[in-house]
Amino acid sequence: MDELLTALADPARWRLVSLLAERPRPVGVLARLAEARQPQTTKHLQTLERAGVVTSQRTGQRRVYALRSAPLRDLAAALCRLADVADQAGGPQVTYDRYGHSLDAERLAAEASGWADGRSFSFHRSLAGHPELIWRHLTEPTLLSRWWTPDDLRVSELVFEARPGGRIVLEYRDVDDTDDTDGSDLVAGRGEGVVEDALPGERLAYRLSPQLPDGGAAFTSHVDFDLRPTATGTDLDVRYRITDSTVDSADFIAGIEIGFAQSLAHLATAVQSEEREVQP
Repeated sequence: MDELLTALADPARWRLVSLLAERPRPVGVLARLAEARQPQTTKHLQTLERAGVVTSQRTGQRRVYALRSAPLRDLAAALCRLADVADQAGGPQVTYDRYGHSLDAERLAAEASGWADGRSFSFHRSLAGHPELIWRHLTEPTLLSRWWTPDDLRVSELVFEARPGGRIVLEYRDVDDTDDTDGSDLVAGRGEGVVEDALPGERLAYRLSPQLPDGGAAFTSHVDFDLRPTATGTDLDVRYRITDSTVDSADFIAGIEIGFAQSLAHLATAVQSEEREVQP
């Protein structure tokens, strides 16, 4: 497949493929129709033949080339499969496009400092685990690191001191960047903050400020988690409020609703998995 793609990528060879799609033709005719010299045309045809997309046979004094359709159909099928993966309902491409629309809107709105102050988001999840289990996932770094990022990121550094005044550090990288030792250029984001309230099994509140590339704070998020036991597990309500927003915070704020919802989905999965492990 790679050899075929390389062969078809050249405009001159693509022109020859187009001409051969109409009917088999000898080298001299192909050179004339393609407005190219015959030696160059012969080399291009030999490349296409090695890639398996054309075949040739000598007829008298001429060598006639013909197109093989099967490799093109295989390539078309492979491209269609790629497109189907990209277009899957609710898939990463849909999220990317949704974020792009949100990003455009937020950048237009970010005209001065404080532009997003008071903006809030609310999330609700009914989780399978009891409040004590949910609390552990909200406060223990080893459990937090399993869910506290959107789909395309992973936690690379995490400090979470679950007490009033406790320190918070959250650093994350692309999920495919697996080496944390080869330089800071791979860091996708970093935030620092402090725990404001921690009532085990009931309420957690903290503030966290994502950092801009220059090290300054993009904005301050004030996040409250309320846990309530239910007959089947725990109801979790999250309130997310913004203060101290800068003009440069638009890129961050555009992703809050999408990214935090994805994180909470990871939390639900992590809790459900642990619940299954402890069941007899």
